[in-house]
Amino acid sequence: MSVEEVFIGSIDQGTTSTRFIIYDKQASSIGSHQVEFTQFYPEAGWVEHDPMEILESVRVCITKAIDKATADGHNVDGGLKAIGLTNQRETTVVWSKSSGCPLYNAIVWMDVRTTSICRKLEKELSGGRTHFVDTCGLPISTYFSALKLLWLMENVDAVKEAVEKKDALFGTIDTWLIWNLTGGVNNGLHVTDVTNASRTMLMNLKTLNWDKPTLETLSIPIEILPQIVSNSEIIGKISNGWPIPGIPIAGCLGDQHAAMVGQACRKGEAKSTYGTGAFILLNTGEEFIQSNHGLLSTVAFKLGTDAPANYALEGSIAIAGAAVQWLRDSLGIIKSASEIEELALQVDSTGGVYFVPAFNGLFAPWWRDDARGVCIGITRFTNKCHIARAVIESMCFQVKDVLDSMHKDAGEKGEVQNEKGEFLLRVDGGATVNNLLMQIQADLLGSPVVRPADIETTALGAAYAAGLAVGVWTEDEIFSSGHKKEKATIFHPVLHEALRKKKVESWCKAVSRTFDLADLSL
Repeated sequence: MSVEEVFIGSIDQGTTSTRFIIYDKQASSIGSHQVEFTQFYPEAGWVEHDPMEILESVRVCITKAIDKATADGHNVDGGLKAIGLTNQRETTVVWSKSSGCPLYNAIVWMDVRTTSICRKLEKELSGGRTHFVDTCGLPISTYFSALKLLWLMENVDAVKEAVEKKDALFGTIDTWLIWNLTGGVNNGLHVTDVTNASRTMLMNLKTLNWDKPTLETLSIPIEILPQIVSNSEIIGKISNGWPIPGIPIAGCLGDQHAAMVGQACRKGEAKSTYGTGAFILLNTGEEFIQSNHGLLSTVAFKLGTDAPANYALEGSIAIAGAAVQWLRDSLGIIKSASEIEELALQVDSTGGVYFVPAFNGLFAPWWRDDARGVCIGITRFTNKCHIARAVIESMCFQVKDVLDSMHKDAGEKGEVQNEKGEFLLRVDGGATVNNLLMQIQADLLGSPVVRPADIETTALGAAYAAGLAVGVWTEDEIFSSGHKKEKATIFHPVLHEALRKKKVESWCKAVSRTFDLADLSL
């Protein structure tokens, strides 16, 4: 083995698929494997995953990625130093400590079954929807894990019993994976990291510990919660029975926070990840900024036990790439997601059609769980190309809504601009391969969009965090990984300002039409 052959692995457990990517010292991928898994929709607005299927997908991805890299001549067994882990956030699992079995399916972040619990808490608590914002930075919403945990405790007998018998363990997907990877029922480690914990609605953003008054208010016993660790430290070693026993797990971040590290976002820099949903985060440095414009305050990352936490303002959009999947799977307008660009390019505008994908309500900056999807402006002239283009535009409009709110909250000092006085948006995620999407995004923002050569920055961020903990990279090397920027593609706006303004006004009109539609009769 050559001296340089050093590898870091990264588990990227997303909403619709799992992947494992192996990186070398230059942060280039030398092997990867991806597996899609089942989405369960038991009722309208409900979304679930099978935690055991997710575990199996991780096992398959690790095995096959290592096989591929080894077949290409890399000595992964000899050179793998650590793995990092990144995951879909807020998705909630409760399992039995003694049997290791899930007590119910995982309830996915976009699931809205907790609407009635949210309404009840809003009425009962003095601060209404914003009751917990001062401590956790989050409004009461179906989005966050605490509400999903309450639903499980109230509605699933197996969960109720396990909590009473002190046999229940709660966690987000990172917690479930680490517990199993480090031994499961044989002393598996019950931990989460600060970024995932910051999305439960139960962590105090200033102390980075579970907030006891919140736990008391919601009647959640602290014993079922995992220990909170930083994003970059040796958490534990992978146990026997897994493909890479003895390798340390040294990095763990929620997917959007991992993308911030992968994009090397310093204070004042923002990134947007386009996946099933879209998530825009602006690093606000060591300052915890509370939003007055519908955004969330959250931990950006904490790269080491003694490192200071960086905070972020975040705007979460529930439906981005999922709208393209809907066109493919539910309407059959396209056969594969990649076809949407070709279809949309057959027309030069949407023909006045506006599509708002409020399938399960609207997240930031609106926070309306009574919203439902609309497609308006349809005439006899409208065809599937216009609708495809309107779906692409809907992602870009939603990102613009969030960035406008960020600019209001952070102010001019809160964001870094280039020498031309422009704010650059860094982008990543699977949908960014769509050049039309990127160009429309730049046009609607009126500022440049920067797409890196490697768009899988979520997995890269988790690898960076793990590599930092075991000395493969330094923090300076990670945050100057801008050396890869010469390979980036920059999309500059070409849309006339007056037309941009008119389109944004029409979009806002379309959004207003989505409100109060949740109770339309079947």
